[in-house]
Amino acid sequence: MTDRAIQPRRSLIFAPGTRPDMFPKALKTGADIVTVDLEDAVAPALKPEARDKTIAMFAERSADEIPDGVEAVVRINCLRTADGMKDVIAVIDSPNPPPALMMTKVCSADEVLILDDALEEAGHATRLHVIIETNDGLNACYDIAQCSDRVDSLLFGGVDISAELRADQTWENLLYARSRVVNAAAGAKLDLIDVPWLDLEQPAGMTEEARRSKSLGFTGKAAIHPKQIAELNTIFSPQPDEVANAKEIIQAFEESDTGLVVINGKLIERPVVRSMYRIVAIAEQISARG
Repeated sequence: MTDRAIQPRRSLIFAPGTRPDMFPKALKTGADIVTVDLEDAVAPALKPEARDKTIAMFAERSADEIPDGVEAVVRINCLRTADGMKDVIAVIDSPNPPPALMMTKVCSADEVLILDDALEEAGHATRLHVIIETNDGLNACYDIAQCSDRVDSLLFGGVDISAELRADQTWENLLYARSRVVNAAAGAKLDLIDVPWLDLEQPAGMTEEARRSKSLGFTGKAAIHPKQIAELNTIFSPQPDEVANAKEIIQAFEESDTGLVVINGKLIERPVVRSMYRIVAIAEQISARG
């Protein structure tokens, strides 16, 4: 497994594929990931229109039109459906495909590998983000995370998976499922994005859930409205004391000739250093954006 580029993936917002005019606006919301949606946000009868408009938009759009630090992604339909297959064919046939695809309803690593092979054959460098939102996907999430170097993040689809598990969508009910996906993402050194908070009238609930997610090991959370972005970016950004502590630990290990050091009375072993480098790298990228 190769090390992937470290970058902030604190927030994600969707724009419907039927409305290409909304994409430039979404790029300016401050979200780290902007996803054009061909799946849930599009009615079945409008999926061909959404597909055509989205593929045309990326074919005509220069990479320079995407703000620095923002990832542009297209959420495609499930590969096990006709619409999903049509989405993939449209991407493969495009001379200038979207820079990344978000895979939905994934049940196994084989699905990811099929898309990986198709993109490879077409000569496309398109990256992948995979939603874990089925019971089978949850069961296979560790293998899914490890199967392809194209995968940059996993996403926890809490709404769909709660329905599959026949459980209410509460933190306690989904803690096991979230933890399984945390384990999978960490094992493959992937970013991990949590399900959006759906109640815009209860922003405190979103803040609490986002803080819990970060504590558990998530690196970001999706949003359903631009007004949620700033808070999510704040929560999932390294705090000044975290950055200072990380730099102190890094310096101590770089100056040490052993596999462990003592800082402020605490024994710290070398495996901790990797996460410290990540904290500093993300903080520096956020700072560079201004």
